[in-house]
Amino acid sequence: MKTLRNAVIAIFAGLSLMISCKKSDIALPKSEANIDSISSKYYEGYLKMYPLEATMQGDSRYNDLLSNNISNEFISKEIEFYTETQKKLKSIEYDDLSDEQKTVYDVLDYTLKDKIERYAYHPELLPFSQFEGLPLDFPLLGSAEGNQPFKTTKDYDNWLKRIDAFVVWMNTAEKNFREGMKQNVVLPKKLVVKMIPQMHSEEIISENFEKNIFYGPIKKMPKNFSEKDKEKYTKLYQEAIKTKIIPIYQKMGDFLEKEYLPKARNTDGINAIPNGKNTYEFLAQSWTTTNLKPEEINKIGLEQVAMLRAEMEKVKTQLGFKGSLEQFLTSLKTDKKAMPYKTPEEVIVAFNGILKKIEPKLPSMFSKFPKTPFEIRRTEKFREASASAEYKQGTPDGKRPGIFYTPIPDATKYNVTNGFESLFLHEAIPGHHYQVSLQQENTEIPKFMRFGWFGAYGEGWAHYTETLGPEFGLYTDPYQKMGYLSDQMLRAVRLVVDTGIHTGKMTREEAIKYYLSNISDSEEGATAAIERYMAIPGQALGYKIGSLKILELRAKYQKQLGNKFNLAKFHDEILNQGCLPLSVLERKMELWAKKQ
Repeated sequence: MKTLRNAVIAIFAGLSLMISCKKSDIALPKSEANIDSISSKYYEGYLKMYPLEATMQGDSRYNDLLSNNISNEFISKEIEFYTETQKKLKSIEYDDLSDEQKTVYDVLDYTLKDKIERYAYHPELLPFSQFEGLPLDFPLLGSAEGNQPFKTTKDYDNWLKRIDAFVVWMNTAEKNFREGMKQNVVLPKKLVVKMIPQMHSEEIISENFEKNIFYGPIKKMPKNFSEKDKEKYTKLYQEAIKTKIIPIYQKMGDFLEKEYLPKARNTDGINAIPNGKNTYEFLAQSWTTTNLKPEEINKIGLEQVAMLRAEMEKVKTQLGFKGSLEQFLTSLKTDKKAMPYKTPEEVIVAFNGILKKIEPKLPSMFSKFPKTPFEIRRTEKFREASASAEYKQGTPDGKRPGIFYTPIPDATKYNVTNGFESLFLHEAIPGHHYQVSLQQENTEIPKFMRFGWFGAYGEGWAHYTETLGPEFGLYTDPYQKMGYLSDQMLRAVRLVVDTGIHTGKMTREEAIKYYLSNISDSEEGATAAIERYMAIPGQALGYKIGSLKILELRAKYQKQLGNKFNLAKFHDEILNQGCLPLSVLERKMELWAKKQ
């Protein structure tokens, strides 16, 4: 789920404290009142520091602000804010809290510790990569196709202020890259060569305004603007693009090419930088929200890959294929039976068919359902060539539905062995749509949790829901079964290659080879995946680790509770307080089991 791709990312929105006050006329216990107040103030402070996240959630209060969040001054203030919040949290009597409030405390406590510790490894010295970062997000924001609103003259003024702040951010990024060069904390050359053309992209640096992505707001100017305003903003935006946007991107591209690339490293893993071993250990634990060491994660990955290869061998035999598993995976790329569709409409009909098939079984697995509407849509043509299938969350008020997007550039090549039934369970129902919608709709939890995100939980839940396929009556077709096994294998392979690369035991080339020996993909697809893992060490580990934790808890309580175990109640309890670190989820489920 991306964008929820970036990976990574905590999303926040408003919730009135009035709600908790109306629960009862009886005064709340002091500790409980404090935890509500502390979490509310934390949320407000966080949004002021990260105004882009407020914009993303539709909170327009800070739409003119853009923090220089990679500067030393900002980082000092941010750490100070987290430390002050920690002190307030420690003043609370933990034992006085209800089970639900203990979860709130635990999540906030974990979040603060994680955010403070991250700065010990100086992420600001690597401010962006070819895969993520503000310079890659900024064009979409400024295109009038993203989250930044362009409906009023104030909106148009807000964006001009953000452009000024972006220039400051980019100059700080260059300064930080230079400091990294002095300390040998630099990106791999193989990634830097991909960043240079991104900075020099025609869409960004074209002086032909019609071709420049940042000219989108002028091309889509609201009809109710006066002629005077239209003329004013056309001039201001042309000037900002010409004198600020184009020069700052060109400057960064030139710097990366002429100065940074020669100093970039020939190694692939983060272990190669000073203190790299400890940096990766922290990142692996942070992204998985566990205390697992990289070698333990690698071992889990190897075990999962071996188990899934054995399952794939069974499907290979079922289809009567005589060659090796690698040959079988290669053959699936061109097997016409794996590509049964002729038109995009047929693909959408097939996805709706999955929904129709699983709907009667959902009440046996859940007793709480989202109110947010749901739709299946084809990805828009302008972006589908490079897009992946994804879920875009709806709004808590139901005005915007949750949408499962699937790109269909060529329906005749839409291959179900790349995941189809399993893809729907993961991205749509009961994966991301259920989890995200139920979390957003839950006004009983604080704002920072209601719109928060932990990848190990959020992606772990979605990956876990793929395993429910047989209970839904799916995966009966061998090609669909291979699609499911491929989706499972992708996440298992990530555990092996991510830990392999970043502990120095695997090169980029070895990782690509290992990936292709277990996954039916093109070399281009494999290379992009491996370079993504190189750019964000540890991010890819959360999916499988989270999924395995939920499977482990389910097996444990099915055995422990026997006839008292109810799958719908188990799922409801997993989901009812939103995204949690896995250690917090484990404690929460232990308390739940005792009550059964």
